[in-house]
Amino acid sequence: MLRNRRRENWLRLLICFTVLFWAGCRNDVSSFDPATATFAGQYPIKVVCTTGPVTDMLRELGGEHMQVTGLMGPGVDPHLYNQLPADRRLLRAADMIFYNGLHLEGRMTEVFKELGERKRTVAVTEELEEAKDARLRTPPEFAGYYDPHVWHDPELWAVCVTFVITVLCEFDPPHRDDYERNGHAYLAKVRAAAEYCRTQLATIPSEQRVLVSAHDAFGYFCLAYGLTGKPLKGISTEDEVSMGRMDEVIEFLVAHKVKAVFVESAVKPETVQSLVEQCRSKGHALRIGGELYADALGSPESGADNYLGMIKANVDTIVRALK
Repeated sequence: MLRNRRRENWLRLLICFTVLFWAGCRNDVSSFDPATATFAGQYPIKVVCTTGPVTDMLRELGGEHMQVTGLMGPGVDPHLYNQLPADRRLLRAADMIFYNGLHLEGRMTEVFKELGERKRTVAVTEELEEAKDARLRTPPEFAGYYDPHVWHDPELWAVCVTFVITVLCEFDPPHRDDYERNGHAYLAKVRAAAEYCRTQLATIPSEQRVLVSAHDAFGYFCLAYGLTGKPLKGISTEDEVSMGRMDEVIEFLVAHKVKAVFVESAVKPETVQSLVEQCRSKGHALRIGGELYADALGSPESGADNYLGMIKANVDTIVRALK
């Protein structure tokens, strides 16, 4: 009888200890704020990024203090991307995570929300969105969301770079000077890319400054540099091309005698190629002007395997085809 009572007492104590332990754990989790947390691990800081432009930015800014891994390589469409088991392992092991935001990585939105409760998870466009920057596009077919393709306007991308520099300085204060130095050097290159876009695209005759591509990825680019954008699809590559839209674009191409249209590296080219045939049937000689890097960087041999190279490659392709 006495032995049974002792066993019951020990069991009660064990239950009380377990309840108190888990209650303490829950309190610790609820009080943890990733936005104010600072790095306390071993260097290099493990950083995981989504798209090529975001990955390239973090490599430039982080330097030797960061080991940066990108999930989406050349030719990968972020609109359609589904994370792999290897991606989940990388994300769980990361010290920081950076993604584009503005619903570009639509299928991973919930993943980032969950991870953001436990570690610093940053949308590089966060400051643009919170400020409701007047330059952000709100295409009617994208139902209440901003156009996420901000990297195609280097001036907008510079805002994102400046924001990320601040985030890195807050997360890793001992190396603030390095992040600021790397950031200033990178910002100078980004702004030089903006000037290159302006001077080169200005050489295209005004009546030929028409950019026709598979989907609406170049809206910011066209606004910044005075081109008329005529995408076949909407903001997402998941959108379908309507017959009405196809006919509208064909009529415009024929009426304005546009020289060339462009395929995209991460989108199947058949839809754009069909424009050439249909314009030819109407007596207009249209051609494919080349491949543009819309949502992904290029391979190393393309020269577009980093952000600055991608911008230059796109501009050079457009100028050659339309000038």
